[in-house]
Amino acid sequence: MTNGFAADVLICGAGAAGLTLGIELARRGISFQLIEKMSEPFRGSRGKGIQPRTQEIFEDLGILDRVVAAGGVYPPMRVYGDDGSYIEKDTGERPDPTPAEPYAIALMIPQFLTERIMRERLAELGHRVEYGCELVGFEQGENGVMARLAGPNGEQTVRARYLVGADGGHSFVRGALGLNFPGKTLGVRAVVADVLLTGLDRDAWHQFNDGDMERMVAICPLAGTDLFQIQAPILLDGEVDLSAEQLGRLINERTGRGDVRVDSVAWASAYLMKARLADRYRVDRVFLVGDAAHIHPPTGGQGLNTSVQDAYNLGWKLAAVLDGADDCLLDTYEQERRPVAESVLGLSTRLLDTQKQGGMHRGREVRQLDIAYPESPLSREMAERSSGPHAGDRAPDAQIRGAAGQPWRLFQLLQGPHWTLLVHQAGRETVGPLKGLHVHHIGPQGDVIDAWGHLRDAYALAPGECVLIRPDGYIGVMAILDADRTAKLETYLARMGLVQPGEDPKDCRDMFEQ
Repeated sequence: MTNGFAADVLICGAGAAGLTLGIELARRGISFQLIEKMSEPFRGSRGKGIQPRTQEIFEDLGILDRVVAAGGVYPPMRVYGDDGSYIEKDTGERPDPTPAEPYAIALMIPQFLTERIMRERLAELGHRVEYGCELVGFEQGENGVMARLAGPNGEQTVRARYLVGADGGHSFVRGALGLNFPGKTLGVRAVVADVLLTGLDRDAWHQFNDGDMERMVAICPLAGTDLFQIQAPILLDGEVDLSAEQLGRLINERTGRGDVRVDSVAWASAYLMKARLADRYRVDRVFLVGDAAHIHPPTGGQGLNTSVQDAYNLGWKLAAVLDGADDCLLDTYEQERRPVAESVLGLSTRLLDTQKQGGMHRGREVRQLDIAYPESPLSREMAERSSGPHAGDRAPDAQIRGAAGQPWRLFQLLQGPHWTLLVHQAGRETVGPLKGLHVHHIGPQGDVIDAWGHLRDAYALAPGECVLIRPDGYIGVMAILDADRTAKLETYLARMGLVQPGEDPKDCRDMFEQ
């Protein structure tokens, strides 16, 4: 907080995306201000599914065990017939975890509990959310953003080097930038409500009139709470009564059962399903993340997860640039994440169409483990590979052993804000010590022992080959180390801001042409 700046980064919006970005910046020692115009935390369950890729991110952020303890797994879906009979089925596949993919199925935890855990983590890192503080205007300059904030004590003006709009589907930041938000409405309006009710057990997700968009209602027990979540399509127009009495009447009319009673409503909302994608994610020093950049139907449980991963991608890049890396690194945020959102919009819309026909099966595509950035300027392949992952792919996990004999997982070596270089059966002289880079040697004389062959299975590294893993768990470089490629690797690292003390990072603009 020097040179007249209140903070390096001003984050507008304290939902899952804003909180993820705050945690990312906090653990890197970057100053930020996290504001939220609501007077208190969000208290609903809107995003309740945590996909396997997001679980890996939560492990890195230090909150996964708390999320698992506070939530649970999805129950089977109980689909009722008109005569009251039912069948039970899983909403998706339930594969076993593997060494490369330690988290295989989605967790269920209501959004308000997830965000509570994230705020607790933020507090451990010495930061908090400023509630009741609204961004009402901003102007960009060559060196920063001048923002006007309105709060309980009136209006104030603050300067930040960067502004991030994490302020939801009705984003003020996106509107102030004048960005287009093209897309379409999907012809479905729905109610979602968290309620206390009696008459249904908690060991199933109760689905009535599956595929009938006029009579469908789904009632799901919310793990970690005493609540149920009601989801039901409603008429496209007209006022909506979200009282306990009316929600109970809706259930009784659509199920034909008189034994289900809604006792109270903790939170409720009616919304029109849309699929929209901002045409840009960055305008100079201002960025969009999460629902401010993309909105889509809830089918497939992709929304909160995509938002978290946006912020996770942007966070390390902002920190790197603030620590000396070239500004063009920030252009890769949109290049990598916007195509992902475009794909998610398509997936969620297809799943909604399937649900309209009475289907709700979710396959591997919803787990987000196959998201990759092969076309990114940050992805460099310097080795001929016939198997194993490539630059831009998610870095697999593996069970390993340290040279001292202790069992480890590769993800434990990756955890934290650093880059990781894994060198397989090569000499000790590879890349010199750099701030922000951890180097590990694999092999009998190395500090990492592939005791069970899981690294071999996951990475298929040849002798002398190395893999450089980014702070967000994606592979930046695959290379066979020789004098020429080692020099190229060192240049790559310098462009990411990883240099020896006293050296300046290299300009990364030519990275886009290489």
